[in-house]
Amino acid sequence: MKHNNIPNLGIGIGLRIDHYDDIFSTYPAIDWFEIISENFMTDAKLPNYHLDLILERYPVVQHGVSLAIGSPDPLDFAYLTKLKALARRTKTPWLSDHLSWGRLPGANYHDLLPLPYTQEVITYVAERARIVQDFLEIPFALENLSSYVAYKQDQMPEWEFYTQVVEKADIFMMLDVNNIYVSSRNHHFTPRDYYENIPLDRVIQIHLAGHTDKGTHLLDTHDNFVCDEVWKIYAEVYPKTRGVATLLEWDDNLISFADTWKEALKAKAFQQTLVEAI
Repeated sequence: MKHNNIPNLGIGIGLRIDHYDDIFSTYPAIDWFEIISENFMTDAKLPNYHLDLILERYPVVQHGVSLAIGSPDPLDFAYLTKLKALARRTKTPWLSDHLSWGRLPGANYHDLLPLPYTQEVITYVAERARIVQDFLEIPFALENLSSYVAYKQDQMPEWEFYTQVVEKADIFMMLDVNNIYVSSRNHHFTPRDYYENIPLDRVIQIHLAGHTDKGTHLLDTHDNFVCDEVWKIYAEVYPKTRGVATLLEWDDNLISFADTWKEALKAKAFQQTLVEAI
């Protein structure tokens, strides 16, 4: 499955409550917004009111944080039914979640935990991801994690694991280039080894974000400007995707809406430079 029929929405930012006053008072010329699906899988009136205002004027793409595709408990079809209903309401052209686990039967860790990179896990996760995409009836993508630990039983590098999961499931990649950089520093590999060994024609969307440098390791905090090294990765990856929607994530220590959008627009400047170079 390729992304030939999936639109490039341009540059977007995450929809955050702190920015509502600026958004709803001026309705700025943003290409699109990404929403956290779980924030709107509710009957509460206020979130739905604000979402309707956004949907009147902007394309919206859903991004989830609690599917926990690699967890050992059965797929939660009550959750998936609510997710599908929201997808029909938003008309999201695709939706994504994370290549992670975070639950055990009876326990939810509310975290995006890395999986062991083994053939057994590939088979398990790919089948679940295939079922999810078939159930939702729209393109489904899994995002690469930033990680801080590795498993002794790993049989391959992350990029090979990621590739095999999406190809076996016939789904898409939601590629976070900041996560590539964070993990490369934490696990001592070269970012190019990662993005040159994944099927970039399966990338449906790119995430950009900032992180926190602790010296001995990096933390994916989404609370800072995108660093030069991550922009360099983006500049190399973006043209190889043949152009996909790009999103700036900023989730903590929020700055003004105007400054957030200014940071996101750096991606457009990179894209224009790359087009001119071609």
